[in-house]
Amino acid sequence: MASTRALQSEANTEAYSATKGGIVSLTHALAVSLGPEIKVNCVSPGWINATNDILSQSDHQQHISGRVGNTDDIAEVIELLICTQSGFITGQNFVIDGGMTKKMIYTE
Repeated sequence: MASTRALQSEANTEAYSATKGGIVSLTHALAVSLGPEIKVNCVSPGWINATNDILSQSDHQQHISGRVGNTDDIAEVIELLICTQSGFITGQNFVIDGGMTKKMIYTE
């Protein structure tokens, strides 16, 4: 499990961001070393409301998808990766963030 912090950062998140970036790099390195028998992928969640907090409409509107993610969004991708139909997928980082890393956001 990686994180979108491997791709973008906030102040004072150096250690966390570096470790998540390391997981992304480790993923493709292991895929090369262990393939073709073993498939190696990682998932990089973005903003996931894992505790069902009450969020504002502006929180949701920051995402291209129009909402903050939930744990089911991550579980569904993991289910896809462990099924037999995903046998041709390896060495990939799946960013699950409702499009947030693709949109420039400037708070006022």
